[in-house]
Amino acid sequence: MLDNLRTAGFDILELHHAAAILEHDMPQALADLETVLLELEIPVEELVSGGGGEAPSTQRKRRRLNELGWKKSNVTVRKLVGFDEDEIETQSLSHEIDHVKQFGDWVFALEIEWNNKDPFFDRDLENFKRLHAEGAISVGGIITRGQSLQENLRSLLLQFADRDEVVGFGDLDKYNYTPTPRQRRNIEARAERVGFRQAWVELFVQDKFGEATTHWRKLKDRVDRGVGNPCPLLLIGISSTVVKV
Repeated sequence: MLDNLRTAGFDILELHHAAAILEHDMPQALADLETVLLELEIPVEELVSGGGGEAPSTQRKRRRLNELGWKKSNVTVRKLVGFDEDEIETQSLSHEIDHVKQFGDWVFALEIEWNNKDPFFDRDLENFKRLHAEGAISVGGIITRGQSLQENLRSLLLQFADRDEVVGFGDLDKYNYTPTPRQRRNIEARAERVGFRQAWVELFVQDKFGEATTHWRKLKDRVDRGVGNPCPLLLIGISSTVVKV
């Protein structure tokens, strides 16, 4: 399953019979995801660029998924208690899902967590668990930074800094990179020992893509503890090979 993504270095993990459901009842879901992710390319500059909102790579994934019918959806579950003809609403839960697509009687709910705080994984997995228990979804999926990408961020950004001959903050202005006063002081202090490029890369990755953000190991830690169980889950980690220097 998803062999082309595995060959390309993506992390793939299926849990709680997700593989059987997807392969036999939702093969088009797998085809859609493989198409979108094999098309994915992230210029290294996008890792550096400042500005608010979602990363351009996430925006492109979302647009492509939308083109294939994976739409943002608000899923509401209401519980009613009836006495004769009277009904009383006892509970109402609403969940916004990044991308939802129905395949016949089967529903796939997908979240993209490129670079949020890692507690977002708990939210996503608990939402999937509740929605699956209510019969609203068949499979939940999460796409995040893969292990190879997380481990190679420093190397990729050092290649970028060498390529652009970055020797000071001014060389990063065109990428709208604006360090805080604290970040600037830390980089300058570190640069006295290891040089500006190395200091900037180390502290930039630590601040922007640190251990407390959403990436493969943090996601796997949670499912290993049983978070989201027993909802069928498909987890995908984006490979470092998608980043182009």
